[in-house]
Amino acid sequence: MAADLTPAELTLLGLLVEKPRHGYELDEVISARGMREWTEIGFSSIYYLLTRLRDRGLITEIDVPRAGPGKARRVYGPTPEGRRACARAAEAAVAELRPVFPPLLVGLANQPVIAPERLRAALDRRAAALAEKAAAVRAARDAQPDVPGFVRATFDYALGQLAAEQQWLADYRAAEAEDHSPPSPPARKADGNDPL
Repeated sequence: MAADLTPAELTLLGLLVEKPRHGYELDEVISARGMREWTEIGFSSIYYLLTRLRDRGLITEIDVPRAGPGKARRVYGPTPEGRRACARAAEAAVAELRPVFPPLLVGLANQPVIAPERLRAALDRRAAALAEKAAAVRAARDAQPDVPGFVRATFDYALGQLAAEQQWLADYRAAEAEDHSPPSPPARKADGNDPL
């Protein structure tokens, strides 16, 4: 990720490059596309981020005719510099491998302090949560069949990550069950007397 844009800033800027929007519309798109699963953008932070992007000259308020009575909403769109910054940061985000810090790895590093039955229960809960999350992402993707390919790619990437973790978890649970199974008795000779 380019050092000058945070992931949250790049996400909002990208949505504004896609099309000028107001804050409520940004929130709706973020929710519909499941972006809160991979960005840290809450509803309350949208206006803070818009202000930061505006103050940096990356977005500007756009005059849009009012659709009807009521309070006019501020609609923002990118400046030319905003488009360039978005392109640079998006390219870097696609190209660069960045470290991730999943709490799961911290838990696994400390697994020896977890009683085996509690570990199995925790792994069961994780498996259920993964299945639930995958179903939710799939439902969100399928509810929007006509989205552009790049939007579909974000859903498919999330589903791929979830599927990979589900496979890893199934393998790990099987290995853990095998490691904690009672030892097999020694094999006997064909005559049934002495161990082989």
